[in-house]
Amino acid sequence: MGRDAVVLVSGGLDSTTVIAIARAEGYRVNALSFRYGQRHAVELEAARRVAAAMAVERHVVADIDLRAFGGSALTDDIAVPKHDRAAGPGEGIPVTYVPARNTVFLSFALAWAEVLGAQDLFIGVNALDYSGYPDCRPEFIQAFETLANLATRAGVEGTSRFKIHAPLMRLDKAGIIRRGLELGVDYGLTHSCYDPAPDGAACGRCDSCLLRLKGFAEAGLPDPVRYVAS
Repeated sequence: MGRDAVVLVSGGLDSTTVIAIARAEGYRVNALSFRYGQRHAVELEAARRVAAAMAVERHVVADIDLRAFGGSALTDDIAVPKHDRAAGPGEGIPVTYVPARNTVFLSFALAWAEVLGAQDLFIGVNALDYSGYPDCRPEFIQAFETLANLATRAGVEGTSRFKIHAPLMRLDKAGIIRRGLELGVDYGLTHSCYDPAPDGAACGRCDSCLLRLKGFAEAGLPDPVRYVAS
């Protein structure tokens, strides 16, 4: 493996695929996950499984308690919306949006990258399935890359030129799954549900579950994770 990269890893389908892509491109993966007060903290167990199975160089879990601010169904006493089918992004920004989350996460990733001497940061944002989230758009990624090169010693002194990689940006969920399988990803290790049962089973009805199930169906494959019995 060649250069170091910092990869944001939630334990979900998208970020796990991004690890595989970064490795395939020759990067040494330094995985960064967050315990941020999310109601679906079971995703951190999945992140640890994924990091171990994919033999990343390092896996750091940083603590940031975004419950102090709330404002999201993932960090506050707000019900996670449930549906009978995946309808795709609706009008407006969904209540599962966590205010400024990707800005916060990328800021931590940037700090670690500067310490490591790494120039490459990877994030699994996707504009097709999550276009309701303002911090998943190409414009955001481009703006953060500009910021990264203005707001760091490495960027100002010219010792590094930071690049934010968003390799899933234009793929639909089925395309992401197909790409991951080409690279040997075991999606049975991952977790995507926003509101899992106490035993960790996915609810099957939140937006994240429905988009995941739709992706596997369109890819012509069964989803290997466990869902609550209907």
